[in-house]
Amino acid sequence: MRASFFSKLVIITKTVSSTLGISIIALYKQTRKTLTRSYADAVLRWWAGYLLKAVNARFTVFNEHKVTIEPGTAYIIMSNHRSHYDIPLIFSALPGSIRMLTKKELFKVPVWGQGLKTAEFLSIDRNNTEQAIKDLEYARAKMETGIVLWVAPEGTRTRTGKLGEFKKGGFVLAIQMGASIIPVGIRGSEKILKPKTWNFFMGQEVEVHIGKPIDASAYTLEQRSELMADVRSEILRLSAEN
Repeated sequence: MRASFFSKLVIITKTVSSTLGISIIALYKQTRKTLTRSYADAVLRWWAGYLLKAVNARFTVFNEHKVTIEPGTAYIIMSNHRSHYDIPLIFSALPGSIRMLTKKELFKVPVWGQGLKTAEFLSIDRNNTEQAIKDLEYARAKMETGIVLWVAPEGTRTRTGKLGEFKKGGFVLAIQMGASIIPVGIRGSEKILKPKTWNFFMGQEVEVHIGKPIDASAYTLEQRSELMADVRSEILRLSAEN
């Protein structure tokens, strides 16, 4: 059901206020030196559930391989990206201290950007090779402490509903880290909110399909194209695009 004008205002208000709210909390606790990663994890999962509840979205997780997050193993989640609601879906559906690899421009947004940085979100400057290398090194250091990195390998939301071309940065990092890539296919998130619109649809059913991890340590940097192809094939299958 398409949201009415009033319902749309309520959804937007809840989204903005909750996002700013958790950012302010993170910044406050950081100044008091009481912000912990486990606390940030809990707040992010609350926020994700709150956003999904605001549009009455229901999701089902399919995890046929019983994928879990094992301590001492580096993980990178890679998924298709059809909607802004992929973000709360990933935080709600998968375990671990998940942090998104996001656009550097978001870190410049007042309050929210500082909140993202405080909560250990990461970015890569794709327009500056030297800075991108530094960003990847920082991401590697965070993963070594237990951060589970989430990467949308397309780099942005698809406008067609079809899986776009992949960027190589996340795959280079995965190979360098010897990480396990967890492929994820999200089905139906675009029905909640299509790209480039403010038309929300209430009560949508969404599926999150978690695939078998792919060991990036089995590939060399020279074989990154093969790794990209293998991950792409699995995400296509999981998102029902095959």
